[in-house]
Amino acid sequence: MKNIRLLTILLVFCGTIKVVAQQPVDYVNPFIGTSNYGATYPGAVSPRGMVSVSPFNVSGSQNTLEKDSQWLSNPYVHENTFLTGFSHVNLSGVGCPELGVILTMPTTGDLETDHLKYGTTYTDELAKPGYYSTQLSKYNVKAEMTATSRTGVSRYSFPVGKSNILINLGVGLTNEEGAVIKIVSPTEIEGMRNVGSFCYYKPEESYPVYFVAKFSKPADDFGVWKKTREYDGLEAQWMGYNGKTRLYKNYRKEVIGDSIGSYFTYNFDKPTQVEVKIGVSYVSIENARENLEKETQNLNFDAIYKNTSAHWNDLLSKIEVEGGTKDDKTIFYTALYHTLIHPNILNDFNGDYPTMGKRETVNAGKNTRFTVFALWDTYRNLHQLMTLVYPKQQSDMVKSMLHIYDESGWLPKWELNATETTTMVGDPAGIILTDTYLRGIRDFDIEKAYEAMRKSATQLDDNPLRPGIKDYIGKGYLTTKTTNSGSVSTTQEYNITDFAIAQLAKVLGKKEDYKLFSERSVSYRKLFDKQFNLLRPKNDDGSWYTPFNPNTGANFETNLGFIEGNSWQYTFMVTHDTKALMKLMGGKKKYVDKLDEVFDNKQFDMANEPDIAYPYLYNYASGFEWKTQERVTQLINEYFTNKPAGLPGNDDTGTMSAWLIYSMMGIYPVSPADPFYTITTPRFDKVTIHLDPKYYKNDTLVIEKNGTGRLESYTIDGKTTNSFFISHEALTNAKKIQFNLKE
Repeated sequence: MKNIRLLTILLVFCGTIKVVAQQPVDYVNPFIGTSNYGATYPGAVSPRGMVSVSPFNVSGSQNTLEKDSQWLSNPYVHENTFLTGFSHVNLSGVGCPELGVILTMPTTGDLETDHLKYGTTYTDELAKPGYYSTQLSKYNVKAEMTATSRTGVSRYSFPVGKSNILINLGVGLTNEEGAVIKIVSPTEIEGMRNVGSFCYYKPEESYPVYFVAKFSKPADDFGVWKKTREYDGLEAQWMGYNGKTRLYKNYRKEVIGDSIGSYFTYNFDKPTQVEVKIGVSYVSIENARENLEKETQNLNFDAIYKNTSAHWNDLLSKIEVEGGTKDDKTIFYTALYHTLIHPNILNDFNGDYPTMGKRETVNAGKNTRFTVFALWDTYRNLHQLMTLVYPKQQSDMVKSMLHIYDESGWLPKWELNATETTTMVGDPAGIILTDTYLRGIRDFDIEKAYEAMRKSATQLDDNPLRPGIKDYIGKGYLTTKTTNSGSVSTTQEYNITDFAIAQLAKVLGKKEDYKLFSERSVSYRKLFDKQFNLLRPKNDDGSWYTPFNPNTGANFETNLGFIEGNSWQYTFMVTHDTKALMKLMGGKKKYVDKLDEVFDNKQFDMANEPDIAYPYLYNYASGFEWKTQERVTQLINEYFTNKPAGLPGNDDTGTMSAWLIYSMMGIYPVSPADPFYTITTPRFDKVTIHLDPKYYKNDTLVIEKNGTGRLESYTIDGKTTNSFFISHEALTNAKKIQFNLKE
């Protein structure tokens, strides 16, 4: 009887325990990519958020990597130890410094406005999707962050005594200058920070970002500071404040300058929490205020974080995985998380956004105007992933590209907050437009898209998207005279876009254009040198560039033929014409041998885009498909880990993460603008993709792994094929695809 009573008690007790399975959001580790130049940040951000609140620890000589002593494109580095605030507009996984501005900082004790003096070490970092916290050592203050799409929310837990909350507009990731700040009341501040000069290419196109800050408790004292530059000469001797910081106590008018900021001071008689909400807009202060009010609606920190976390989990749950290790799930869902940061929202809550160039205010209506189009990177895989998993987002991204065309006359290349940075080479937008359309997303103006693509491919003068187009059309390639860097690789980029135009022309019934652009898309063949069995630059007179070392260009070494790479890393980047390249090289065996040389001689660069598809190219050589499986597995194991250095290098706004996601699912869009996938061994036993029924016939797509060993075939609807390729249509129309492995 005693044992029966004990068993009954245990059963009742167990029945009251709720078993909560881990959700996708629980696996994400935002610290992945914050080392090894991954350029991600661990701060709080909402999916596709305009605002992100990131710890800013790249200022000050105390830090290992410091923004003013080297080229640094991220507001946070994991190895660094000295923090000077929390920035509210940031970029994730980019190669050039920009933004990292509107810094808040909680302090205690007497007021200090020099960030190098009020900065502090920190401990107990915690990061989750939509949340970041840390303990500030100097002040014994816990700082927590969350965010909505357009508002950053901070909660500071202060000890007893005098405390301050600073907003510093003089510090940012770049040396761009200019700001305005105004204290509206003891609970509200508004202002503007000038930003721009991405890569310092176009300093004349800097632009404002507006903000409104609201505080949950009124300040006991407040004011503005302004650091005056130091002047020489007789008049400077009369300036008692020359080179010093001036304090404007209880001042409520605008203060304009470079090194300026505000302070709110409190005298707490007990431990107290203060919440700070900062709404942001690229249109106006009024819109920033509306963004804050509409999105937070008097919600407190915990309620906002709960909503943001749920939003993240909803999007991450579009792909469910089973099997694999906990670390496998962590790197997978963290990668998916990173692909959902950029492109991000540009329009305000009311739909307003600035147009390209003139920055006139227009309205997006029911659509979302996206920004941060790093297209040289993302055309290769990220947008294909969006098409498959988040087609409505991809549709709005394509429409945003067409709005950019309407506003500026050109498709984007590397667009950022309604400015064209013209960073990198090629004419990539057309590849994405074609790829999206051919994969079945057709709720955009395809004729306008074709018009825009054709314009950049044919306009000979004043063409910002295709420098050197006259030589490209006349000779079939750019020469060492056409450009002082990247003549071969730029030719290849133009080839890929021309291939995309040809594919779209074919579908639209434009037969002459199909023939024209198909011919142009393979002109790289004229740069193939049989002496090296590689691509090689040519001079203006058609002779080979000499002396030629195919290794030159690795590790970002500037060279005449290739951008951010060398001949090894670019020669195979013609996946739209792989069979012809194989023939040029002397057949399948020589093609495979040459591809092996890339890997065996350590010429393959997992940290950059040109050779990102190389591991999958063995699938084109029948009998060597196992090498793809071997290479992909090895690369995942070597370069992608659950550590801050867990990316191979710069995430490039999600491109490296997209490679990992596809590779772990066992499919890869190897040829941009060609709607098919090649396959490899999935990392997981089962992957379930929840498809959008507005765009796809089925609600789900299941990828299952059957057996162990090498992948030999796949089965769809009971039919087995030995092919290592599958069309996007066939894949998404199948309820399940089974990958068959055999020892």
